[in-house]
Amino acid sequence: MLKFSLIVAVCKNFGIGIKGDLPWHLKQELKHFSRTTKKINDSNKKNVVIMGRKTYFGVPESKRPLPDRINIVLTRNPVPSDYPESVILCSSLEQAMKRLEEDNDLKSVIENVWIVGGSEVYKEAMASPRCDRLYLTEVDATFECDAFFPEIPSDFKEIPLDDDMAKGVQEENGIQYVYKILKKQHESTNGNN
Repeated sequence: MLKFSLIVAVCKNFGIGIKGDLPWHLKQELKHFSRTTKKINDSNKKNVVIMGRKTYFGVPESKRPLPDRINIVLTRNPVPSDYPESVILCSSLEQAMKRLEEDNDLKSVIENVWIVGGSEVYKEAMASPRCDRLYLTEVDATFECDAFFPEIPSDFKEIPLDDDMAKGVQEENGIQYVYKILKKQHESTNGNN
């Protein structure tokens, strides 16, 4: 079964967006998102980013689809003419994952799958048995938001950061934030976690 990870930046009130945009301007944090979702070990492969329609259209037009990644947009009413040909449209997260598992052309080039928003997609993803990790940036401030990250279930436990990630408190524009990785603890067959 193909697994995926989530990546998100949240502020103290669990806000993640406002009016289709980010509530803050943190260039280094955006670079972290880009670097993390592009990072591959096999240069012949690519990563997939899966997002909802509002998240896709919240990306500045000049930067969408997200470059150097396979973009999948989840939408209940796909209008293919709204998207470039390279964007894959699916009606649900599970449909997207099945397509990645069953389409031999896609399957052969995928290294990692990333869930990049928004709220409903994150909520569904965290509940999925396919969920592996949550790459979380905790922004130590409160911003006005109209989109929020769902409550993180108790089966997510913090693990050490990847070697290439900045450790400790980061600061930009007077705003502090820290990177964390939470791994979803799946029930194993022998009863041990």
